Amino acid sequence: MQDTATAPRLSGVAVFFHVFLPFALGHYLSSLLRNVNAVLASHLVGALALTPGELGLLTSAFFFAFALVQLPVGIALDRFGPRRVQLVMMLVGSLGALLFAHGESFGQLLLARAVMGFGLGGCFMAAVKAVSTWIAPNRLPSVHGYLIAVGGLGAASATMPVRLALDYLEWRGLFVVLAGLVACCGLLVALLYPRAEAPSPNRGPLGEALRQVLRAPVFRTTASLVLVPHAVFFGIQGLWIGRWLTDAARFPDHAVAYLLYMGMASVIFGAIAVGMITEWAGRRGIAPLDVAAAGITVFLLVQAAFVAGYKPSYQMLSVLFTLVGTITGIEYAIIAQSMPRELTGRAATCLNLLIFIGAFVVQAGFGLLVGLWTPEPGGHAPAVAYQVGFAVLVLVQLPGLVGFVLRRRRQAGAPAVEEALPAVS
Repeated sequence: MQDTATAPRLSGVAVFFHVFLPFALGHYLSSLLRNVNAVLASHLVGALALTPGELGLLTSAFFFAFALVQLPVGIALDRFGPRRVQLVMMLVGSLGALLFAHGESFGQLLLARAVMGFGLGGCFMAAVKAVSTWIAPNRLPSVHGYLIAVGGLGAASATMPVRLALDYLEWRGLFVVLAGLVACCGLLVALLYPRAEAPSPNRGPLGEALRQVLRAPVFRTTASLVLVPHAVFFGIQGLWIGRWLTDAARFPDHAVAYLLYMGMASVIFGAIAVGMITEWAGRRGIAPLDVAAAGITVFLLVQAAFVAGYKPSYQMLSVLFTLVGTITGIEYAIIAQSMPRELTGRAATCLNLLIFIGAFVVQAGFGLLVGLWTPEPGGHAPAVAYQVGFAVLVLVQLPGLVGFVLRRRRQAGAPAVEEALPAVS
């Protein structure tokens, strides 16, 4: 990464077209492919006779591969810059999509899904690295919000637009088209991103860099609060919200696709709102972590409503889950603002490693849990299976929020105690 004192300056328009836009397109396609199985689930189940556990494993393979590639991508981003790294990774992602298009068995599709995850695993982190290089730190929450909004647009495109595309293409043909778009996006990054950027001078031992990241109080505090909810958000929105609407609510495919579209589209507005609210709160002395804690509280209440199983609320809940869940993306901005610039790539990818391991566990584990119940007529999992699943998710997220609240109370009480001590003596 460049030294900010010697880095050539770019106008706002140039930053948008040469930095933000090409990397945002990569993040868009990554989100689309990550979430597309929510609409394709019935096609995949019909073609391969998948159980809920196999469907969860197939879809979550993307997250597992995402997690495995994070640290190597972080090292590469800090050493070689986002342009070269993104080009190579997008070509690998394109290969994975082609393999998926031609897969004939569960094992082949599982492998192809993992290759897609490997290739697209650096899209958001490369975007974070690129914008962190060229954009002032005080603007990062909003810009990260815009990036997450673009990801929401990609997730929305994986719903109704994909369903409409399936009227003209089989799902295999759809993946051929997506493979071409991913490859073209990688080439766009290589052509547009400023070549003046120099590799990062930081070439210290990996172990020491990771220790610096993991020892940073802001990293540990942020992860303890937001990491598990973020993993739940990613793991559930990309597959199980759609299956919940099909099995528990018994909505037809076209209604499920519409509700998924509305939910994913709400990510766009939620992400932009999170960035704006965070900057607004910062000007009034409210820390981003406090904003995150408030949002996660609401997120847990939404999940508790899933447990209640009140049928008239099903449509609203499917949208609220993704709208409110966008608060979890705030941790990227917190880390990017707080860590030294030479460590931003590794810090962000270390965080991503933990998030996507969690998302893999959530997505696969939720499927295994739902699969414990005998399917009802028509192959639908019973509503109680989903209620138990969401209850478990709420329970695993509560400790992080409770721990944060207790820490904040101790911190708020400490100054008062210190001021009282001289008077007592």
